[in-house]
Amino acid sequence: MEFVYPPVVGLTKTMFRVLDMKIQIEGAQHIPATGGAVLASNHVSYLDFTLCGFGAQPARRLVRFMAKKSVFDHKISGPLMRGMRHIPVDRKAGTAAFHEAEKALKNGEVVGVFPEATISESFTVKALKSGAARLAGAAAVPLIPMAVWGPHRLWTKGHKRELTKRHVPIIIKIGAPIPMREGDTTDSTTLLLRERLIELLDEAQQAYPDKPAGPDDRWWLPAHLGGTAPRPEDIGDPARQPS
Repeated sequence: MEFVYPPVVGLTKTMFRVLDMKIQIEGAQHIPATGGAVLASNHVSYLDFTLCGFGAQPARRLVRFMAKKSVFDHKISGPLMRGMRHIPVDRKAGTAAFHEAEKALKNGEVVGVFPEATISESFTVKALKSGAARLAGAAAVPLIPMAVWGPHRLWTKGHKRELTKRHVPIIIKIGAPIPMREGDTTDSTTLLLRERLIELLDEAQQAYPDKPAGPDDRWWLPAHLGGTAPRPEDIGDPARQPS
């Protein structure tokens, strides 16, 4: 029985309505109605957990996210995270988290992963860690790419939090599962995942209905789209497009 997750989802939906957030979900049919799956998303804001979980709602799935252990240690977020059966990741002991996530997948759960590991300050897709591909392979479940665009305007790294800002459009794009073919390596699957994430994010950015209100409002656009976000190469990220 789920005693914590459904009320949290209900509260979140109420918040979205109050803020009149224009949330557009595309590709939800790619999330299976039953059985395990790894949902791998880009990472642009502190709200991505909420929005990526919301993206699985049309499929009536609850996503168990892998998140850093410090979130579980917090006196407020900790009980909620444990109650929703999310998975703590201690970077000093990552094997335990991997095995817990693999067990959840084999038990038919959807596990959410942010393979960039940290928020992308350039608002492009960074180099990916291999954990999402390794998990999908180990549990023999679909690896599903997802891109989210828009929530960074409300709360992201290095910028003022504006959680009461209304009418902000959010685009969530879910791609077809990445085939796990015989002979594919974890590295090759991870590279393909990054390509898919870049494609989905580009599509979301091109379709986004809002434009900056003026020169001072261009911070939330990546440099290649005329924004003032730092270029990937200036902050140690790899080039935007994979080779």
